[in-house]
Amino acid sequence: TNNSLAFLWLQIFISLLFVVDRWLAPCSPSSKMRNTFLSLSSAYSATASPKPKCSLSRVCPPDHFALYIRSGAANVVGPKICFDGKIIMSHVLNNVGPGLNIVVVNGENGVVEKFGYLNMKTGNPQEILTYLKEIKPGMIVLVASFDDITTKLTNEMRNLFVGMGSTFIKSIKRKDNWVFAGRAGTQNRSLFEKQAFNDDRTNIYEGWPDMVEVSGCFPRTIRPDGQKP
Repeated sequence: TNNSLAFLWLQIFISLLFVVDRWLAPCSPSSKMRNTFLSLSSAYSATASPKPKCSLSRVCPPDHFALYIRSGAANVVGPKICFDGKIIMSHVLNNVGPGLNIVVVNGENGVVEKFGYLNMKTGNPQEILTYLKEIKPGMIVLVASFDDITTKLTNEMRNLFVGMGSTFIKSIKRKDNWVFAGRAGTQNRSLFEKQAFNDDRTNIYEGWPDMVEVSGCFPRTIRPDGQKP
């Protein structure tokens, strides 16, 4: 009986092989399986939701860029600037410094044009002013303070940031923390700006206020002709 049962299972197995062979013909088994897998993968990719960038809670619309800006903590921990899913400047990357940490982005295509820090403690005021004046209209400007930024901050520099949409830059005082995202060539008030005041009654670090941060979806720059890049 055991031999009969074994023979029966062998017949079933051979029959299944025949059915599979007929199903795969005329394609080779590898191509048939590959096509099936690719079809399933394409269907999954089409339905999978994109992930938010820069640790945002939602995905930005196609005509917006994700951003996150955090100021430094006292004069110890450097700031962080993330744009369109990429961390451009941070303490970990070791590319931040005392003063205004700034990222300049092409507002139409999202390409980072330049980034660095303007040393507001020992830097040359004329060089800082020239740097700010060279930012072209339409550029997106991201700024995070680190340490005291007022030593070399002149009224002319403040006015340039007003021309990018800042409303708090006029009131920045010694040891205040400040983050900002605006657009050069516009005086429309930016919604991406925060300030922490240096106040002995509210400071959480020794002589320094708390960090400040802003995040969200910044609108793409539209060309004068209304066309997208």
